[in-house]
Amino acid sequence: MTPLLELRGVSRRFGAVEALTGVDFEISPGEVMALVGDNGAGKSTLVKVVSGILPIHGGQIRFEGREVALDGPQAAAALGIATVYQDLALCENLDVVGNLFLGRERARGPALDEIAMEREAVELLRRLSVQLPSVRAPVADLSGGQRQSVAVARSMMGSPRLVLLDEPTAALGVAQTRQVLDLIRRLREQGLGVVVISHNLQDVFSVADRISVLRLGRRVATFEVASAREVDVVAAITGAALG
Repeated sequence: MTPLLELRGVSRRFGAVEALTGVDFEISPGEVMALVGDNGAGKSTLVKVVSGILPIHGGQIRFEGREVALDGPQAAAALGIATVYQDLALCENLDVVGNLFLGRERARGPALDEIAMEREAVELLRRLSVQLPSVRAPVADLSGGQRQSVAVARSMMGSPRLVLLDEPTAALGVAQTRQVLDLIRRLREQGLGVVVISHNLQDVFSVADRISVLRLGRRVATFEVASAREVDVVAAITGAALG
């Protein structure tokens, strides 16, 4: 199967600092790939490269088998790459519908078509099995897990092929974490590629198909979750040698 996204020998510098050095990375449709590593390992830089925020200084990026230039967020979005950052970037004073359609509002003549937007919002959330008290509830009134679900749902508005999730379960309780992990599984079931950045290996092992480990800007290991041991993943993250 041709990878959905493939990075080959990708490098990115900040002055004299090599944030990414010869990184190889790939993900297939219908796969959840976890990206793990210590602080400063290069995870955020890699996500910013894939989302088009940072240009690469070396290497090659291929999407669905063809080489692409991710020279801006619009270029990434046009390919079908969506990113949900840790801060979610939701407007708490708007309701769920307002957040989902922010910047892509539907209009009927000079006025917003609130009925059409609400109908589309309900259908999208139903398709993702997201449970909310109301699509007209202000985001400020939602729980952390519900907000994360709204942010992921908003990323689906452009029918993406690949979704990048930056620490999607950070600071969530047990029930809210389960809600978000279930949503990630549903994205996989719909054939999307999902990259999950996480420090929580328990979450990673429960939802991912494979794990890529970055250390000091290099990919040092890739594990199949079905056969991996957590102790081996930790050793790759820390650089420890196991006897």
